[in-house]
Amino acid sequence: MVFSMTGYGRAQQVLHGRDITVEIKSVNARYFEYSSRIPRAYAWLDDRLKKQLAGSISRGKTELALTVAEVDGSGAQIRINEDLARQYLEALRGMAQALSLKDDVTVNTMTRFSDLFTVTKPELDEEQIAADVGAVAKDAIAAFLSMRSTEGEKLEEDVLSRLCSIETMVGQVEQLAEGRVANYTQRLYEKLQLLLEDRSIDESRLLTEAAIFADKTAVDEETVRLRSHIKQYREILSSGGPVGRKLDFLTQELNRETNTIGSKTQDLAVTRLVVDMKAEIEKIREQIQNIE
Repeated sequence: MVFSMTGYGRAQQVLHGRDITVEIKSVNARYFEYSSRIPRAYAWLDDRLKKQLAGSISRGKTELALTVAEVDGSGAQIRINEDLARQYLEALRGMAQALSLKDDVTVNTMTRFSDLFTVTKPELDEEQIAADVGAVAKDAIAAFLSMRSTEGEKLEEDVLSRLCSIETMVGQVEQLAEGRVANYTQRLYEKLQLLLEDRSIDESRLLTEAAIFADKTAVDEETVRLRSHIKQYREILSSGGPVGRKLDFLTQELNRETNTIGSKTQDLAVTRLVVDMKAEIEKIREQIQNIE
């Protein structure tokens, strides 16, 4: 099974008073590229999350987003500085009396003075938080890989279908190439007859010319290599795992052999097949750019 480099995964759980959400998304990249959006208070988790993610994928520009929200206050205590509050109250009432203002001081008024409140939070249990975030990240990674697997399966099916088309066209090239020397020899013989009229034709020279033509236009080696590359392609796809770089190299080889056939042929039918083969190879190239 092969994996696409494009994917998305999300997981969310409430653990030990915290609502934890992890989102992962990726697009094509030559190597594994990691970026993250993590709250400053939990920045110390970034390296752990990167290693956890890197253990599951090898290529792709990947972004991880973490959000953590307290759902029950997590034991936080709020204390009010009552003495300071009284001083504020007296000052406000004194100002109202001195300026002949309405004395409408309320609790809502007092909440505007932030220094009246002290919030005390318990010390963070980093190991517990790391374990909880790691568990949610594990679920997000599983969903992420599932999508990459589904996309990879579609890519593999398309590539295999195009390889079958190329293989069929290779067979057609081989069939057309079989009679090329005999046809060339016959055409050459007929031309010489017209030129020499009643004079005899040098059979040995004719055979030499046919041999030279055969050597220049032979595509046997190219078609054999094409079949070998197609076989390797299928084996690599069936092996699974990160195979994109190997397939990229083989695609270049498929294109090289096809170009060589095109440069050797003088047959219009073979030329058309070469054009079609190159079109299929280009479509394969586009698809494997998405394979990990």
